[in-house]
Amino acid sequence: MDETIGNRVTLFPDGNYRWVYEVKMLTNPTILFDVYKVLGISFGVVWLFMLLINGCEGNLTLGSIWEFSYGFLVLMAVFVVIGIVAYFIVAWVYDWKYVVLYTLNEKEVIHQQMPRQAKKAQVLGALTAMVGGLAGKSGVVGAGLLTASKTSSISKLADVAHLIPNRRRNLIKVNQLFNRNRIYVPDEDFDFVYDFLRKHCTKA
Repeated sequence: MDETIGNRVTLFPDGNYRWVYEVKMLTNPTILFDVYKVLGISFGVVWLFMLLINGCEGNLTLGSIWEFSYGFLVLMAVFVVIGIVAYFIVAWVYDWKYVVLYTLNEKEVIHQQMPRQAKKAQVLGALTAMVGGLAGKSGVVGAGLLTASKTSSISKLADVAHLIPNRRRNLIKVNQLFNRNRIYVPDEDFDFVYDFLRKHCTKA
């Protein structure tokens, strides 16, 4: 098997760039941080709403602010603990990592999370088989594994509003109005993928 196929961002005969990334869930807890960010914003909006209600009713004092703020803080602490426990359970189920296949072209980027039993070596082997299929050889087995992804997220580059790079985590966040996509890229190809996205995400 060609060791560069899948491990690096590779241009395939069908004109798509593809690569495989193995996300280590303990050392790269980006998903957990994003969940906490959403929860924090939600709690903040509700807290401000309660503050406005108390202000309109003329009950806005330091004591009343602390009273309902304390309840929010306790509730947030409970959700933080539940979130950490749930994240560790999910990470354990996925053997502390999950494998993602990315497909990139001038119109879209596709994020495919492989089934939890799929190992990186299997996905790399499937990619190699697919290269053979695209070249006119048998690639049915490889294509079968790659289409069996558990979850898939597609970002149309023309609709992307924000690109947020995080080189330390090998992550580029590709954000549309109602869609958030996380693109993990090997160190060696980070600049190439980020520049490609900047070129084709004309609204970002």
